Amino acid sequence: MVQILGLLLLSFLTISILLVPFINILYRIKLQRQNQKTRDMFEVRTPIFDKLHAHKVGTPVGGGALIILVVSILYLLVITLAPYFGIERTSVYPYKKEVQVLLFTFFSFGLLGFYDDLRKTFGFEKTKFRGMRLRYKFLIQWVLAIAIAAFLYFGLGIHILNVRFFDIFDLGILYIPFAAFVIVSFTNAVNIADGLDGLAAGLLVICLMAFLIMSRGILDTTLSAFLGLWIGALIAFLYFNIWPARIWLGDVGALSFGATLAVSGLLLGKPIALAVIGGMFVVEVTSSLIQILSKKIRRKKAFEVAPIHLWLQNKGWEEPKIVFRFWLAQIVLAAFGLWLSFF
Repeated sequence: MVQILGLLLLSFLTISILLVPFINILYRIKLQRQNQKTRDMFEVRTPIFDKLHAHKVGTPVGGGALIILVVSILYLLVITLAPYFGIERTSVYPYKKEVQVLLFTFFSFGLLGFYDDLRKTFGFEKTKFRGMRLRYKFLIQWVLAIAIAAFLYFGLGIHILNVRFFDIFDLGILYIPFAAFVIVSFTNAVNIADGLDGLAAGLLVICLMAFLIMSRGILDTTLSAFLGLWIGALIAFLYFNIWPARIWLGDVGALSFGATLAVSGLLLGKPIALAVIGGMFVVEVTSSLIQILSKKIRRKKAFEVAPIHLWLQNKGWEEPKIVFRFWLAQIVLAAFGLWLSFF
């Protein structure tokens, strides 16, 4: 555990040094949040969202790109050099394959998000939606998720679903669509939660702390090292992301981190614990799903605005109040998820 804490501090220090120059670069290339001209998936304008987020226009996006690059470089160095420092590389699965699936998820969803950030910033006038058309983005997410799920099944041999208090289910080949669904769900859940200053990044830190405890419990240092580096980077990022934010994760970070959070939970073999530990992300994406289905089926909104953090903000809750209370709820859910895992 001492080594993992050292990695956490290493990535924290590295991001802390690089983040201010990186923010200046984002200002220089004008990769900033643009004037609000948002539309939902039904091509309907969203004036409540635009009003609540008008003050965020001009804030740089793309902070996730720095985290992806720094964590990946440090992770590869640590994994490669570990034996030379007497650190044993232990993992539940072949460590090279575990490294491959983590980094592929980290980068592939990050590239998808980065492309969308560029389109939102520099070319959204050419499309009906700000950024990539939602249906295309969703389709690409599924293609990547199925590829990753197939690697988990064929490459790592994961096909078991352990449901605490019930039974262990062997899903067989059905594990692939199940894992793909989990990945896509959390990808969009984190992206949706990245709407208030510090919300998504703070919730991620809490979830990853719980995962770190779980990975140490099964002696998976390959995953623990990655989680430690990722947590340290996110804590440094949070210093500049809490209200009033000086930088946002952007889609490059939100999509990448959501997918990788899901893959980490799947590698731990605890998808049910993942849903509990990441409970506030589940609440966020569920409230958006209810809104979408209501518009589609009932032809009217279920809420004035969704997801739930926007609904609370529209009701008059101050932004920091919403964020801090979501963090507290996430801490309780993470503790409950850990209890379920080790019970």
